[in-house]
Amino acid sequence: MKKTVIFITVLLISACSGKPEGIEPVSNFQLQKYLGTWYEVARLDHSFERGMSHVTATYSLRDDGKVTVLNKGFSEQEQQWFEAEGIAQFVDSPDIGHLKVSFFRPFYGAYVVFALDEQDYQYALVAGPNRKYLWLLARTPDLAHQVKSDLVHEAKDLGYDVDALIYVDHHSEVITSQE
Repeated sequence: MKKTVIFITVLLISACSGKPEGIEPVSNFQLQKYLGTWYEVARLDHSFERGMSHVTATYSLRDDGKVTVLNKGFSEQEQQWFEAEGIAQFVDSPDIGHLKVSFFRPFYGAYVVFALDEQDYQYALVAGPNRKYLWLLARTPDLAHQVKSDLVHEAKDLGYDVDALIYVDHHSEVITSQE
């Protein structure tokens, strides 16, 4: 239970839905193409995900037009799965990849899609309210080396500490049978 509260993801620590200076969300964003499951390929370290492997985020459309966010990960230390469910909504317009996410309303945190495979929606870079938050997401646990390298280079050029990135394990065996 303690880890569930900690594993909130995407900026619960900050109640800010603003974007980092110099980071621009993608335009022509298509929510329908973004919905579904994304694998966390890499992230900057934070207490709410520390020690987590097999991390995914699943986005689904709600009847009210908002988005349900279900984050799931395996705690290596506790040898069990944890989930956190939140809600997201667009900050400005639904065609701009800038959302705010809440796991404990009324507090929201920024979710800024600033790099995206705009044709097939197979990979994305997501920022929080500042450069301490960065996620590299993909539709599969593995991402082609060149694509991953290009995305990491882009993040570095935008001022992120890419040397501190944690590459998420999606391949080791999980001890528990819970999914």
